[in-house]
Amino acid sequence: MEHDPNAPPVNPLPPVIVALSLAIFAVEAILQAGAGGLVGGPGAIGWRNEVLQDYGFYEPLFDRMLQTGTLRPDYAYRFFTYPFVHGSFTQMVFAVVFILALGKMVGEAFSTWAVLAIFFGASVAGAIAYGLAWDTRIVLHGTFPAAYGFIGAFSWLLWNDLASRAENRLSAFRLIAFLMGLQLLWGLIFGASGLWVADLAGFAMGFVLSFLVRPGGWRALVAKMRQR
Repeated sequence: MEHDPNAPPVNPLPPVIVALSLAIFAVEAILQAGAGGLVGGPGAIGWRNEVLQDYGFYEPLFDRMLQTGTLRPDYAYRFFTYPFVHGSFTQMVFAVVFILALGKMVGEAFSTWAVLAIFFGASVAGAIAYGLAWDTRIVLHGTFPAAYGFIGAFSWLLWNDLASRAENRLSAFRLIAFLMGLQLLWGLIFGASGLWVADLAGFAMGFVLSFLVRPGGWRALVAKMRQR
């Protein structure tokens, strides 16, 4: 077996996954520095709450847009900012681990713009589902709906691989079934949370978007529309 002496010790991550992870980490690092009194003075201790209020997804604002039938940019930007704000350092670490692990596999199969489409598409879908499902004042925050979008894209890759080998495609959904089962068990023990709706919607959007953003997916869709 030949060995390449110039090969890196670990497989490199796709640059887009590194950029997303660094952005998530940078926000948390600033909040941690403020809470520790390293930057911002005494007022920085409350930065996390302020950021959650200003950049998290807030259902009453979403409901107001629905009632008025108006898309307000000063509300709508939250669809894209809430994935970068977390309630704690621990939550951020778990989210980044998900992004790095699943994003590596997705990023190696899809283009940069496709990865971004899945990340933000899943985030938007998660927020919409959360806003439609619950009448709540609990702010939606964190990267997990986007991470579940990567789970959806990874499941799509498995689904296609199983199809090419004429095996049961339902096996591709074992991971999401396991994670949803864990969330159910957690809810039974510690109390249910409405966040699972956002996660499941993120997964579904990631899976569906994969048909479109896969290599040649857009051309295939246009060709089918022309045939009809």
